[in-house]
Amino acid sequence: MAKASNTKTATLAKRFRAFFTTRDFIFHDGRDLKRFSVAGRTQALLAGVAGVTVVFSAYGVAQAAVGAIAISGVTGTPSSPEAQVAQMRDQVEKMQADVTAAKEAARLQAARVEQHQALISATLTGKGDRATIEQSLPNAAGRTSAVATEVLAPLKQVEARQVAMAGKARAAGEARYNQTAGELRRLGLSPERYVQVPAMGGPYEPIDNDNASGSSDASAEAADAQFRALFVTWKKLDMLEQTVISVPSMQPVDRVTFTSQFGVRSDPFRGTAAMHAGVDIPGALGTPIYATADGVISHAGKQGGYGNLVQINHGRGIETRYGHLSKILVEDNTRVKRGQLIGLMGSTGRSTGSHLHYEVRVDGKAVNPIPFLQTGEYLVAVQDRVQGGVGGPATNK
Repeated sequence: MAKASNTKTATLAKRFRAFFTTRDFIFHDGRDLKRFSVAGRTQALLAGVAGVTVVFSAYGVAQAAVGAIAISGVTGTPSSPEAQVAQMRDQVEKMQADVTAAKEAARLQAARVEQHQALISATLTGKGDRATIEQSLPNAAGRTSAVATEVLAPLKQVEARQVAMAGKARAAGEARYNQTAGELRRLGLSPERYVQVPAMGGPYEPIDNDNASGSSDASAEAADAQFRALFVTWKKLDMLEQTVISVPSMQPVDRVTFTSQFGVRSDPFRGTAAMHAGVDIPGALGTPIYATADGVISHAGKQGGYGNLVQINHGRGIETRYGHLSKILVEDNTRVKRGQLIGLMGSTGRSTGSHLHYEVRVDGKAVNPIPFLQTGEYLVAVQDRVQGGVGGPATNK
């Protein structure tokens, strides 16, 4: 085997020497002919140098081609470490932007969920933080990253359950509104006067459903419509229940009986027919007198035939008057609560004996106080819920 290899090597060497033999060259420089010889060893050296040059030239061309391809983006591999670092930096910055956007989207979504929960609770219980319910929240971005989608998924599930609850809360709120409105009508008060539907509007802009998130956008729009409807119900109910606070619904004394009722009667001093603007409730001198609703003292002092008079402005055009007092315990322009002690029963002014002259007026016009003294438990319960428990006399059972 070794002999065959040696023979082959000797043959190649012989051919190499035969190829690179000494060669004579004749060169004419324009005047003379010159002859020179190039030895085989020199020819072999020159051929080697030329081969190396060709190899390095090919390598340079190849590297240039690879760089051009990398720059053009045909391949995803950067042409240099610097380019790879730049590419990684761009990726990190994009990830940071996605995380920041996801955090902001989650914050907005959480605020929406909290607001919706406060709205549902307020509609069902009559208690809630108005600032939270009525605050204006910016709209979330229409298109989010995969990171944001993953982060928002649990909050979206909570919101979906809230949407189902919103429909039930709205039905309950409408029922309570109708019941409260009926109680006010029974007293001769118009609920529509005190309730204004929240104003809403703006141009209609349909949802763009040409993208992959079209179905989710439609779901979000449906949820928003549901909560807008619930907000209108809550707002109407809240305005009506705030009006109920102004409605006289308590007895001004512990025990209520009447010696004279509202309407035309025989005047006790003249004996002729005269209008009686309130009811007369008898009692011992010094009997405690209580405010029948929240309000501001608009008059506390003597006034004609009323004698010592306390007049309370309850807002919404409603006021009450407490006449013939032996002592006034409040001052002008002070705020009083339902059930607060305001004076003592007496017989001052145009009076034949110790009693309370009690009036209810709406827009300055006297109305029959008896229905207000018999409001029952419903309006009192509404007032207790809206403003908390208060003192005062016990109502007759």
